[in-house]
Amino acid sequence: MVSAVRVNGKQVRARDYGLAKPRQLRYHATMWTRRETLLTAAAALPATLFAASVKPRLRYLQIGTGHPHADKIAVYRASDDWEVVGVVEPDDALRSAAMGKDLYKGLPVLSLEEGLATPDLAVAGIETRVRDLLHYADLALDAGCHLHLDKPAGASWTDYQTLMAKADAARVVVQMGYMYRFNPAVVLLRRMINEGWLGEIFEVHAVMSKVIPQQQRTELAEFTGGVMFELGGHIIDLVIGILGQPDAVRAIPRQTQTTSGDTFLDNMLGVLEYPRAIATVKSSGLEVDGGARRHLLVCGTEGTAQIQPLDRPELKLTLSRERSFDGDMQRYKKGSQTIPFEPPYQRYVGDAANLAAIIRGELPNRFPGSHDLAVQETVLRASGMWDDRTSGSGQ
Repeated sequence: MVSAVRVNGKQVRARDYGLAKPRQLRYHATMWTRRETLLTAAAALPATLFAASVKPRLRYLQIGTGHPHADKIAVYRASDDWEVVGVVEPDDALRSAAMGKDLYKGLPVLSLEEGLATPDLAVAGIETRVRDLLHYADLALDAGCHLHLDKPAGASWTDYQTLMAKADAARVVVQMGYMYRFNPAVVLLRRMINEGWLGEIFEVHAVMSKVIPQQQRTELAEFTGGVMFELGGHIIDLVIGILGQPDAVRAIPRQTQTTSGDTFLDNMLGVLEYPRAIATVKSSGLEVDGGARRHLLVCGTEGTAQIQPLDRPELKLTLSRERSFDGDMQRYKKGSQTIPFEPPYQRYVGDAANLAAIIRGELPNRFPGSHDLAVQETVLRASGMWDDRTSGSGQ
C-alpha cells in the first residue's frame, strides 16, 4: 500500500526509492514558529552584542582534532553558554600537532576515559577523522552525553541508524555539524518560506565547491563518495530543510582531474526529485575561489530568493507583491531587492547557542533525528554510496 504524506503543505504519495516496496517518507520539512525563528536569529549573532549570561555554563568535551572543522572549539571557548573542559586525542601525531596551536592553548589534554568521566559533562563534540566519527559518538552516547557530531555521519548507514535510535531512546540530542543552519540569511529565508511569501516551491539549486589540494584529494579518496560526500551534506541539509526528504535521488559523478593514481571524484551533481519540485546540489573540488559562488537558490510561484555567498551572506529577493511580517515595520517591496547582513556571519556561533538552548529546554530541537537521517540517506545516495550502506564499504 502506498502511504500518503505531506510535502510543501500538500498531500502527496510516497514514492518508491528503488526498493522492493514503496515506503513512507520519514521526514518532511516542518514549520518554525515566529518565536523560534527570532530566538534562532538572535543566537546567530556574535556574543559580544549581548550582556554576559547569568546561566550556569554547560560542560563541553571535544573528542578528536583530526576533522577539518575541529577548530570550532574556539566558538565554544568564547561562548558564555559553554565551559570547555578539555580535549581528547588518542592519535599521538594529531595530538602533538593540535597542542602546538593557539586554538588549544591552556586546555587539559585528557584520555577518553578521563574526559567522559568529567562530572556534569553535558556534550561531547566529536571532531575525529571521518572514519572514526561514529565509533567515538557511540562511546560518548553510552556515557550519557549529548552530542555535537561533525559531518558526514560516516559511510555505514546501519551504524548511523543504530546511533540515532539509541539517542532517541535515551532522549539525547545529536546535533550535526552542518554549518549553514543558523546562517542569518538562511534563518530569514526559512521564515519567508514558512509565511508563504515564495508560494509553492518548485525549484531549489545549491552549490558548494572549493579547490581541494592533491594531498587532501588522496586522503578523501578513502571514501568512494568523492566531493559530494565531503562537502555536499552542508547544502543537502538546507534542501531537506526546505523540501523534506526526496522521492528519489540521482547521482551524477565525474572525475575531471585524472593524475596517475588519483581516484577522487571531484565534480559531482545530485538531482533530488519531488512530486512537484526538483532540486539540484552541485559540488566540485576544482573551482577557483569556489567559496564566492557557494549559494542557495529557491524559486516559488510567488517569488525567488538567492543567498550568495553563503559564508558572507547577501539575500537577493524578488517578490510578486509587497510583503511584511506581522508586527514588523520592515516592508519588502514588490520586485527585486538585496538584503545585506551585518555584522559578518561567523560559523557555528548559532549552532553552539542553539544546542545550549535545546539542552536547557528553552527551544525545541528543529533538526531532530528524522531530519538528520533524511539528510544522511540523501548524502549517501547523491554520493553513489547507497549500495554499500550496510557494510560501510564506501571506504
